[in-house]
Amino acid sequence: MHTANPLLDLAAAVALLIWAARLTRTGLERVLGERLRGVMAAATQGRLRASAVGLVTASLLQSSTAAALLVVSFVQRGIIAVPLALAVLLGADLGSSLVVQALISDIGGIAPALILLGAVLSMAAPQPHLRNLGRTVIGLGLMLMALGLISGASATFRDDPVLRLVLLRLADQPVLGLLLAAVLTWLAHSSVAAILFFISLAATGLIGPQQALVLVLGANVGAGLVALGLSFGAGTAARQVLAGNLLFRLIGAFAALPLVPFAAGWIAALGWGDARALATAHTAFNLALVILFLPLVGVTARLLEQFGASGRGAPLDAALPLLDPAALAQPKVALTAASRQALRLAETVEVMLREAIRPFEDSDAKRREEIRQLDSTVDTACEAIVRYLTRLTKQPLQPDEARAAFDLILFTTNFEHVGDIIDKNLLSLAQKKQRLNLAFSDEGWDELQRMHALAVAQTQLAVTVFLTRDRDMARQLVRTKDHVRAMERAATESHLRRLRDGTVASIETSSLHMDMLRDFKRIIAHLTAVAYPILEEAGELQVSRLTAPVGLPQDAAH
Repeated sequence: MHTANPLLDLAAAVALLIWAARLTRTGLERVLGERLRGVMAAATQGRLRASAVGLVTASLLQSSTAAALLVVSFVQRGIIAVPLALAVLLGADLGSSLVVQALISDIGGIAPALILLGAVLSMAAPQPHLRNLGRTVIGLGLMLMALGLISGASATFRDDPVLRLVLLRLADQPVLGLLLAAVLTWLAHSSVAAILFFISLAATGLIGPQQALVLVLGANVGAGLVALGLSFGAGTAARQVLAGNLLFRLIGAFAALPLVPFAAGWIAALGWGDARALATAHTAFNLALVILFLPLVGVTARLLEQFGASGRGAPLDAALPLLDPAALAQPKVALTAASRQALRLAETVEVMLREAIRPFEDSDAKRREEIRQLDSTVDTACEAIVRYLTRLTKQPLQPDEARAAFDLILFTTNFEHVGDIIDKNLLSLAQKKQRLNLAFSDEGWDELQRMHALAVAQTQLAVTVFLTRDRDMARQLVRTKDHVRAMERAATESHLRRLRDGTVASIETSSLHMDMLRDFKRIIAHLTAVAYPILEEAGELQVSRLTAPVGLPQDAAH
């Protein structure tokens, strides 16, 4: 369907393409859910695997930007280091180009069938994941339809003298064309949609291959701007990753500009048609970035660190908005604001816990002081959150709002207790170890490291449980506490055996070893408490762990 205004037709078709791309991406995110995070976790196993993970993730999400935002969340939690995150994004850019390859294929005729199938699934499917799959299929169909509309609308501009003059002037200014394409891609917030639009213009003869190549290079730069803009408030390490990705794209795009005339001649010689040849050039450019920069991700990460903090975490700072007393009149708004503060507090405690093992390995007093400063920030934030929520509970609330406020106070105070254990106990033990120049036995140190790793994992799981209120994960959190109890018992027995055997290192560090085991167990107990309100609400929490005495019914024992 066309209106009397060709420019309106083109704008509407482009808007449909952008919206359909987002619909497809959000549908896939909801279908795949935690599976994507499981795939992303494999990125910690080397550069090549990290880039492959990025390729797969961006191909599934049909967006390198969506993959970048997923990477940012892993970087902020300390799961993926900056060099490996850069490798993931290089692969994601390549995966996004493969999506373009698939979408420019001559499959526009199946768009109505996809839309019909997607509508049936989204409206009639009983399972949520099938309904979300329906959204994805609708999005794919609408993207194909939008490409056809763009092609038809663009054809009307072929003979427009004003537009031809503008494009002719732009063709003589490749740098300006590149920057304009970057801005348009940033406005569209979708590199796939922008590149498909530029390819459509070339396919209708509105722009030549050389100019289209410049615009495609600009779209690659714009994609880096999109991810950086969406993660503006992220931590230092996340900003380093996104800045590095943008730097790769900028260097690659400006290095490729002098080669554009030769590439345009190559496209003409291929005889594939402008659409296929331009999509192939886009893929070749991103493949070249992978080959060129993948060996340099470590060097790039070190260079980026020189321009900012070391990126070991995102501590609370003045950049986080203060809790607004005016929002107390709107309980849901107030709870959301308090939840954001609490999550930032939890992230800082996680950084503290992850770093708390290092002072036992080296004699860096500065590191201990940095961790202690984080605890001061945590204490201040906890006090502010609890005071804010206490004021909120003094006014009439719905039952679910009152429950949410109580759970949030419990979550915050438990994480604050973890910070206190790290500050007052673990760091003091590390200082004692350094002062006395002690060393753990190899077996004993391995036991402590395993307990520490489990505590860090419990921290991440506790945050996930609080966010999702997932009962299965809550049960897992509680079950792990029982596993920790068994680990502590086994480690204690092993330590006593080494004492009986006369192991000198174990004798010298006996009190340190036992105190650290106790502290890690206490930390995990506080983290486990996050699951209790969820399981209690479901009626799955026992009042006591005591078994019933002989001759008494089980209920009497509780």
